[in-house]
Amino acid sequence: MDYEQMIIKADEKGIEVYEVNFKGNGKGYYSDNVIGISKKLTTNSEKRCILIEEIGHLKTTSGYIIDQSKIENRKQERKARAWGYERLVGIIDLISAYKYGVRNRFELAEYLDVTEEYIEDVIKYYKEKYGLYCEIDNYMVYFEPLVVLEKF
Repeated sequence: MDYEQMIIKADEKGIEVYEVNFKGNGKGYYSDNVIGISKKLTTNSEKRCILIEEIGHLKTTSGYIIDQSKIENRKQERKARAWGYERLVGIIDLISAYKYGVRNRFELAEYLDVTEEYIEDVIKYYKEKYGLYCEIDNYMVYFEPLVVLEKF
């Protein structure tokens, strides 16, 4: 689902999405079924990554968590990001990309319509969650280096 489709789906679920000028370097904000995406973001891939995280806040967090010096707020931030990572770049998506012929992180970001930075964050997340690799069906997905192997 591309960025525009994500906005349509959000609207169908009663979530309003606006592109706005933020003061400072903020990229996204969620509050009360309203998501703001920074107009400073230049690609739909960037916007898509931020939008899924903000939807993750809707699904997983509560309260005002802007102050990241508080450990509970950092935990909620991580939970929202993890929710988004698993939806935009699931393990099955990594396997599908491999089957398609994707062989490096640049190609992977392009194939999945996310940023290279997002790919790096996702791989780090999966490595922390699963360890060095994850087995699904007949595949082993190694996270460092990123490699997908088919078992015979």
